Amino acid sequence: MRKLVFIFVMLCMFSCGDYIDKPKNLIEPDAMAEILADLALTDQAIMTYQNKNLEAGTRFVLKSHKVKSEDFVESFKYYVIKDKMKNIAEDAQKIVLKKDPKAEKYIQDKMKGTLPPPVLNK
Repeated sequence: MRKLVFIFVMLCMFSCGDYIDKPKNLIEPDAMAEILADLALTDQAIMTYQNKNLEAGTRFVLKSHKVKSEDFVESFKYYVIKDKMKNIAEDAQKIVLKKDPKAEKYIQDKMKGTLPPPVLNK
């Protein structure tokens, strides 16, 4: 009986491989960070101009990086499952801070909880 349990445990350990295969058109982590940074900046522009189309901004960012939406989604899933998205997101945050130095003060205020509540337009 012990041998059977041992074999079962070993079988389970070695059968646990990758949950997801590497996508055919995987976006490199540096390029993924650039795309995420541009998407974050575009998202902020959409928040400023409420009546604009977020989807059009997303398409523009992907097109400017010459990336298909399917490749972006597959790469995003891959990096999340492989637990690499945190590093990519940190790199994207550094890129945003380089592009918009005022963002650092906003992040610090947000972390401290000293930001005023947002103004809602009706």
